Amino acid sequence: MAARAGRPLSELAAHVGGEVWGDASIAIAGVNGLAEAKPDELSFYGSPRYKRQLLETRAAAVLITADAPRREGVAYVKVGNPHLAFARISALFHPRPTFRPGVSAGAQVHPQAIVHPQATVMAGATVERGAQVGARTALFPGVYLGEQAVVGEDCTLYPNVTVRERCVVGSRVTLHASCVVGADGFGFALDLEVPEHVKVPQAGIARIEDDVELGACTCVDRATTGETVIGRGSKVDNLVQIAHNVRVGPMSLLCAQAGVSGSTELGAGVVLAGQVGVVGHIRIGDMAKIGAQSGVAQDVPDGAVMSGSPAFDHKRWLRSSVEFERLSELSREVRQLRRRLEALEKSREESGR
Repeated sequence: MAARAGRPLSELAAHVGGEVWGDASIAIAGVNGLAEAKPDELSFYGSPRYKRQLLETRAAAVLITADAPRREGVAYVKVGNPHLAFARISALFHPRPTFRPGVSAGAQVHPQAIVHPQATVMAGATVERGAQVGARTALFPGVYLGEQAVVGEDCTLYPNVTVRERCVVGSRVTLHASCVVGADGFGFALDLEVPEHVKVPQAGIARIEDDVELGACTCVDRATTGETVIGRGSKVDNLVQIAHNVRVGPMSLLCAQAGVSGSTELGAGVVLAGQVGVVGHIRIGDMAKIGAQSGVAQDVPDGAVMSGSPAFDHKRWLRSSVEFERLSELSREVRQLRRRLEALEKSREESGR
């Protein structure tokens, strides 16, 4: 099997501002994990839990920090953040796909839609009246853009994505398969006389700012009035629900199956781990972090780290989790102490007579 063409390690190191320890001339043909890397690939070491894999890897080179362990036969690139450097180098080997511009004969594009000549609209996609598609944006089969929806430049909308009427998607946005932007928010008013749940018209929009990525089957509901907003640079995992009038600040991370109720505000750089639930009409402060499966029912201050349901300070939650495992033992000890105390009190009463 012929050897794969590669890039000199010195070139890759220069791309991320790293310093090579070892042979800088070796050719790197790809990137991989420590355990899976081949002798012509580069990997990275980002956590002490992978120390054994680091010392056993077959990789030609590894991105490390200055204090990481090393061994003979492997070249190293010293960087400040190995994971970040790996991401930038991996992008060299896996560039963003490009698509042939034009509208497929199998696409449905309204005559009053505006599709940039450099955009790609594949067979089975639908672009309704007044909708706009920016340059170098690709719409995969099954994508639906409602009337007057706007999608900016350099976006990728994967199969079966829906962007409802009047909603706005910025530039360099990725919407993964079956993502829905602008479905109706869950708004109903109860009429006890009928009785019935009367739908409140969801007359607002959803706006996705630049450089956002929304995972598969994620839903961002349109606002009752005004806007639901996903801030610039935020990344949202699969199966996340963002309700009407929520505002997610820039550079936030929302992990799988998180849910944010209506009219809640997330500040800049907020992290919601998997399956976090947030009630409506509260604020989670800038740079706050919420642990997995937490339930947030009140405002969270800037920079707080919280876990649990209901959520409270993460360090206290860790201590409480340890004690929770001992509850049955502690309960037994309390019962024993209570019996001993009762016996002592009874003995005192008898001796005092």
